[in-house]
Amino acid sequence: MMKVYDGSTTGGSTEMPAEQKKVGIAEFEVTTSGAVLTTSGLGSCIGVALYDGTAEVAGLVHVMLPTAENTDGNRAKFADTGVEVLVEAMEDRGADRRRITAKVAGGSDMLDFSENGSSIGSRNLDSVRETLATFSIPIEGEDVGGDHGRSLKLEAATGDLVVKSASQDSTTL
Repeated sequence: MMKVYDGSTTGGSTEMPAEQKKVGIAEFEVTTSGAVLTTSGLGSCIGVALYDGTAEVAGLVHVMLPTAENTDGNRAKFADTGVEVLVEAMEDRGADRRRITAKVAGGSDMLDFSENGSSIGSRNLDSVRETLATFSIPIEGEDVGGDHGRSLKLEAATGDLVVKSASQDSTTL
């Protein structure tokens, strides 16, 4: 089942639908315009949605791997540096990390080839949680683990994160 997000309203409102911005794998986006930030294809990857309601700044990063071996490459690809670059970009747009809250989704074990130790999904999640803790950013909602993919919509105007899952109804964090 999927909810429809077509910008339609009831009660005769003439508001325009919010702009949508797609965040690809190993990418991030920050908005102050109330846009809807979307990402899909979250298996073992993690989507980290950050929100500062006072400054009206929201951001979304789609990370693939737990930790960066070095910082010469794409910082958004890794959980540790991806959260860091998103926080920095939000601060550049007026956010204050003391007001930022997080919502996290993904980290599935869809294709677990590990014979020993934790899967990529759970290691990604551990790294995201550790990095957010380093920044003292509380996690207000999670839809993580399992063995199914997810797609996300971060409604930047409200900070709501809508999670569409292959195995269940959409949920809002």
